Amino acid sequence: MGVVNLARVDERLIHGQVMMTLSQKSGVNSIFVVDEVVAKDKFMRELYENAGSRTGQKTIVVTPEKAKFYWDEYNFKDYNCILIAKTVSVMYDLVKHGVPMKELNIGGIAQKDPEKDLLVTKSVYLNQADAQKLKEMNEAYGVESIYFQATPSAPKSTLKDVLKQFNL
Repeated sequence: MGVVNLARVDERLIHGQVMMTLSQKSGVNSIFVVDEVVAKDKFMRELYENAGSRTGQKTIVVTPEKAKFYWDEYNFKDYNCILIAKTVSVMYDLVKHGVPMKELNIGGIAQKDPEKDLLVTKSVYLNQADAQKLKEMNEAYGVESIYFQATPSAPKSTLKDVLKQFNL
């Protein structure tokens, strides 16, 4: 049975030294990129698979539905993976579906709506709905550690501190 060693939300998906460092985490042997658009675009899929392979890890690019299927049918086989998606919503749907994860890192989310998105760390904008999803993931779905950290050397912000900004 596979394990999600680390889940990460980052709009950049696989990029630079961040993924090189994270992919060296103990026990990691693969990177699962979960994104509808990237998985369905042959050029982009190959680009991310090649970028991920530079970390020394097997890289698999799938749609959210395929990731759910892969969990249901194979429990991610023997992959001890970094599971990465662009949005909190995708990660929330995976957790709600039953994909277990204990640690979720929020690395980079750009502003989409200046009226609704709040800058919660140097590299993360969140809206009320995503903040609520993170709270629910932590309280109801067993994601024990949710934190905000753009790079492994940057300071961490806790979910508790971020949720205060939303009065949650």
